[in-house]
Amino acid sequence: MTLVGTTVQVAAAPRGPRARHLLDLRDWSASEIHALFDTTDVMAQVMERTIKKVPALQGFTVGTLFFENSTRTRLSFERAARAQSADVISFAAGASSLSKGESLRDTLLTIDAMQADLYVVRHAAAGAAHQLTNWTNAAVVNAGDGRRAHPTQALLDAYTFKTRFEGFTGFEGARLAIVGDVLHSRVARSNVELWTKLGADVVLCGPRTLLPSEFAEHPNVTLTHRVEEATEGAHAVMALRLQRERMHGALLPSLAEYRSRYQVTRASMRHARPGALVMHPGPMNRDVEIEGALADGPSSVIQAQVANGVPVRMAVLYTLLVGKR
Repeated sequence: MTLVGTTVQVAAAPRGPRARHLLDLRDWSASEIHALFDTTDVMAQVMERTIKKVPALQGFTVGTLFFENSTRTRLSFERAARAQSADVISFAAGASSLSKGESLRDTLLTIDAMQADLYVVRHAAAGAAHQLTNWTNAAVVNAGDGRRAHPTQALLDAYTFKTRFEGFTGFEGARLAIVGDVLHSRVARSNVELWTKLGADVVLCGPRTLLPSEFAEHPNVTLTHRVEEATEGAHAVMALRLQRERMHGALLPSLAEYRSRYQVTRASMRHARPGALVMHPGPMNRDVEIEGALADGPSSVIQAQVANGVPVRMAVLYTLLVGKR
């Protein structure tokens, strides 16, 4: 894939099944993911131009269907679509007929009559994006469903590591530590799925009540309740916020105890590899799950994660609508 003038030219793709949806990363091979990163490199070049726009998706319509609040994900998907000259239909649940009792299916069918080619969907219910594929012929991208999956967040996290960790090529032998509320985190689940597929090891750390046992048998995943053990030898450390809006019951003794034991700090990062990256998927609660000075420090790539969301999602939209797997 190369850039010529203000257009994107793509070399003939190898034969294979067309990528109709991105619901999670289970059926994406490591080679397909690396190819997506190659496309992201080209899209990143577009975003460095004076005129940050190409006609790659001209004539296509992308619908963003957000049944949960979002800032980074929704805006970056819409920016990604418009940067490729696609038309965008935006839907927000709070201002829709859902408040009048309309079902999810009828809402989608109403929007589908406007002939969108791809839907970006966020929903509180796990599996909602999968369900929408039964009601439309358009491609569907999962922008987060409950605590199950958030594949494009994992892709931009991995792409940020790939482009920002100096002196390390690929993911074989890399070690990612994820610290915080793993139980409720779709970001953690998608990152485990992606990073281990690419050959990395993942360490999950949190209180016993927030560390699910579903990963206990995973060959490339380690569980621990000690931050120092999690960060030991890590190439990247990702802090997760406490998702108190999803919590039911007393899962934590107190917020003060959580901060004292599980906050990612400059002191805990001393156990990581030299040059280790500090990451956070957002939204971030400073001085709760991550020390504010660390979030703003030289090892932090949190803003780079946000910026990389646009070219990564440009690559996803392009691959699903135009490219081949």
